[in-house]
Amino acid sequence: MNAEEVVEGLLSGNRRALARAITYVENEYPESKEIMKHIFPKTGKAHVVGLTGFPGVGKSTLVSKLTEEFRRRGKKVGIIAIDPGSPFTGGALLGDRLRLDGMDSRKALWTDPGIFFRSMSSRGRAGGLAAKTGDVVRLLDAFGFDVILVETVGAGQSEVDIIEVADTSVVVMMPETGDEIQVNKAGILEIGDIYVVNKADLGGAEKVERWLKYMLSLDEESVQMLSQMTHADEAKVASGEFFERRKGWSPPVIKTVADRGEGIKELADAIEEHFEYMKKSGLIEKRRRERVKRELFEIVMNDVIKLVKEKTNYRDLIMKLLKGETDPYTAAEQIVEEVIHNAGKG
Repeated sequence: MNAEEVVEGLLSGNRRALARAITYVENEYPESKEIMKHIFPKTGKAHVVGLTGFPGVGKSTLVSKLTEEFRRRGKKVGIIAIDPGSPFTGGALLGDRLRLDGMDSRKALWTDPGIFFRSMSSRGRAGGLAAKTGDVVRLLDAFGFDVILVETVGAGQSEVDIIEVADTSVVVMMPETGDEIQVNKAGILEIGDIYVVNKADLGGAEKVERWLKYMLSLDEESVQMLSQMTHADEAKVASGEFFERRKGWSPPVIKTVADRGEGIKELADAIEEHFEYMKKSGLIEKRRRERVKRELFEIVMNDVIKLVKEKTNYRDLIMKLLKGETDPYTAAEQIVEEVIHNAGKG
């Protein structure tokens, strides 16, 4: 299938065309740019919900149960699950597919025509997402999904990239997650619109709930004082963006026992309420504007890097750097001059 056929099939509801488009985009095939150019005007309607948190907190089970709940509400659901992958081969176990299938063997998630599931390898990228997650979200959006759930890797203290693609960020925790200071350092208290204490049937759930509510109730002055008391560099619990995100919205803390379906309806209600709040307040336009700006600069930088590799003598400069005959700043200036010179000739 060429790019035009893929786009035509995707926009007409052909799931095979959607899968093909994702493969083209994820692997950066030549057709991918044309596909993204054509589908862009059809995007912007879906509600993108990110779920992030430490490993083992039950994100995949929450995604399964939320999907069932949103389907009961008549919404079509797209799911992107990011699995850890090798930075060398790009390979991954894609275990989220196995966990999501564990709900009910008689009605596996991906046999429902109103659901589309895609595993993606992070390919060693930090931040919890794969490099092309944003593009795949756009493809699912153009296809017509109402809700797109993005589950991050769950690899520790760097799960903050989700705010770059999600309208609503759900931070999932559980009892005995560990030292609160480590959670503060992870930055997850800065990115959440909704907080979930999953596995709430375990001891200590009320303690985590109280701690989260306390931290989320602090004003900026209190946060700065707390940071100073606990060594600012190691316990910076919030930033200006955190307070900006909280204006007009008080992040709820919801307890769930996902494998029993407890608290799922309340969580889905909170997700829909947050989406309505963002639309009414104009926050969704602001977030999407910032997202598009980041995306534009990332595309520009990728194209510039390709130009550098194709149009400059950067290898010679690297050898000069190794020999101490120049410095990185001078070499960078030469590369920029070469790129501009070659662009002018073209």
